Amino acid sequence: MNTLRVTIVQTTLAWQDVRANLEHFSQRLAAIQEPTDLIVLPEMFTTGFTMTPESSAEIHGGPGLQWMLGKAKEKQCVVTGSIAVKDGAQFYNRLYWAKPDGSYEYYDKRHLFRMAHEQEHYTAGTGKQVFEWKGWKICPLVCYDLRFPVWSRNSAANPYDLLIYVANWPEVRSYPWKQLLIARAIENQAFVIGVNRIGADGNNIAHAGDSAVINPRGEHMSDLKPHEDAVKTIEIHKSYLDEFRKVFPVMLDADSFKIL
Repeated sequence: MNTLRVTIVQTTLAWQDVRANLEHFSQRLAAIQEPTDLIVLPEMFTTGFTMTPESSAEIHGGPGLQWMLGKAKEKQCVVTGSIAVKDGAQFYNRLYWAKPDGSYEYYDKRHLFRMAHEQEHYTAGTGKQVFEWKGWKICPLVCYDLRFPVWSRNSAANPYDLLIYVANWPEVRSYPWKQLLIARAIENQAFVIGVNRIGADGNNIAHAGDSAVINPRGEHMSDLKPHEDAVKTIEIHKSYLDEFRKVFPVMLDADSFKIL
């Protein structure tokens, strides 16, 4: 499929209140009237960026994932976003990729945000994922992963067309967020989507959103405003990407590497 319709949801989160957040996102998704192929929610959209997973995390396969699967079936699209999850004895910042047929895949956040002591509460993921959906290869990552270009790097061995970051990225560092999204699009010759929350969390940390859809040339395709509570559907086109890579094939000269 050449065209992918992507809906980004930039909104507030209730602090460590799963029921309130699921009700809130149900209302936000109900406002989507046009067809969509992919709905992208923020990082830890059921709780906010909590460092108390012992009391806030859900069991793997729990209510947050079940809600996502229900919405994916209802909207006949993929729904993605991350949740604080307990799997066995470990806690993960886990991005779910919920599909309309009731199946799902997931990616565990690789780079844990040490300045918030995330690594003291969660276990880091070990593998990058590239999911296929409607003829597109899509790589989903989480927040702090954005700062690590090697981990985000497109490769001939496991290429992608679209790179997604879901986030709770504070407003005080909004400038790096905006610049790094552009850099990841340009250096990887891919579309990039960044979906970030707005509002203050339970630690009184402010978030401006600055969610964006960016084309492979680093140009913005979206017009969401900072602090705006908004749901926006944007079309991206595979033919645009393929043509750009054809006329400017920088990836043919990319360095080969292996992450140990």
